[in-house]
Amino acid sequence: MALTAAGREFRGFAIAILRNWEQARLRVSASGEEGLRLVIGSEPSLWPRLGFGWLDLLRARLPDLALRAEMARAEALTQNLLQGGIDVALSYSVANRPGIHAEQLLDDQLVLVSSRQGLAVADLDENYALVDWGPEFMRFHEEALPALHGTRLQLAFGSLAALFIQTRPFAAYLPARHAKRFLDLAQLHPVANAPVFQLPVWALWRDDLGEKLLAVAKETLLEAASQASDTNAEVLALRET
Repeated sequence: MALTAAGREFRGFAIAILRNWEQARLRVSASGEEGLRLVIGSEPSLWPRLGFGWLDLLRARLPDLALRAEMARAEALTQNLLQGGIDVALSYSVANRPGIHAEQLLDDQLVLVSSRQGLAVADLDENYALVDWGPEFMRFHEEALPALHGTRLQLAFGSLAALFIQTRPFAAYLPARHAKRFLDLAQLHPVANAPVFQLPVWALWRDDLGEKLLAVAKETLLEAASQASDTNAEVLALRET
């Protein structure tokens, strides 16, 4: 048996319908009619040392708040915001759409780290993995590190690159806040004289979020962003020692 052309065309819509129905069922059952609820979506690389910290702060401030955390790429996050599937998104991409307002949280510092100690950029040769952090980073990379831009290994899974290079003789760019725990354990090491790239992090909010919940959510998110910025500063200071 095989799908017809019409069936293949409908398959994507059917999956989306089932996914939206499941999300609606879970959100209604989790929140109840009167309780506060918040659905947070984030790009995978923004959960460690930012999104997770925000969840902790929200739960401390609003113990009765029903929380749901999701993970998706930037395009899917924007679509879910517009459809009402999530209330707020953490993303590297800003979305200017009706019903959504964007606020910049911090600049993620992307630093070059390696599983091998004492390396400089000139030592990397073929032992380098180019992580795709978006078009702005790729332009920066091509101008700042032309010798490495032609690497035969490219990774498109963000901070998960840390798990790949940790056990292999490779170097890659990672967010400083995410790389810190690997640096503290001496599992990864800074690459000397490598340039640092700043990648803006945005919070995208639905305009129909209740004022009370919005105020607490923004306050706790700014606190989590401040902690992440402090971590970034610690890693940058470590590079200079």
